[in-house]
Amino acid sequence: MTQATSTATAGSSTRDRLLDAAAELFYREGVGVGVEALCRVAGVSKRSMYQLFDSKDAVLAASLERGAPAYQAFLLPPDDDRPPRERILHVFERLEELADRPDFHGCPFVAVTAELKAPDHPASLVARRCKDALTAFFRREAERGGAPDPEILARQLTVAFDGSGVRAVMQGRGLDGLALATAATLLDSAGLNGRGDASQRESETSG
Repeated sequence: MTQATSTATAGSSTRDRLLDAAAELFYREGVGVGVEALCRVAGVSKRSMYQLFDSKDAVLAASLERGAPAYQAFLLPPDDDRPPRERILHVFERLEELADRPDFHGCPFVAVTAELKAPDHPASLVARRCKDALTAFFRREAERGGAPDPEILARQLTVAFDGSGVRAVMQGRGLDGLALATAATLLDSAGLNGRGDASQRESETSG
């Protein structure tokens, strides 16, 4: 996203300053950032950090959890009456927008889990829950659109989302519509092609 955080400010609570700094540093520089650097940017002592959190791992997990609502609110469409296809493509339009930014380093949840390589790490568990929420959104919209297998389509869309973000980071450039086109192809294959949803067409055909 970059992350919806900013460098710590003097008026913030110690916890907020730590989590703001963690979100910024871990996203930009990776999870290898040390406690000293984290505390220096946050403007707090190591003693204060350990009074609030058991470990740097706990700070990492908490920073991901804290940033998830803003990230999801940016990606997901508001509640409206647009058809499922448009609501799903909204997410990929947002991804294209993010990938064009110079400070884009991929999905924060994918980035963390790829570095940690530990599925049971506290931050990996938070990341998985957040990523599952995106898949659940895709599945709900696929069901509304009458996709033959909403679960499979939702997983395919999540893979397209994650893979597109990784490609943008690896290439060091925006996606130029590739993520949007890939998602549209998946939706077309599932019958969500913008000409009425699949369940409506089936009803009209049988009638």
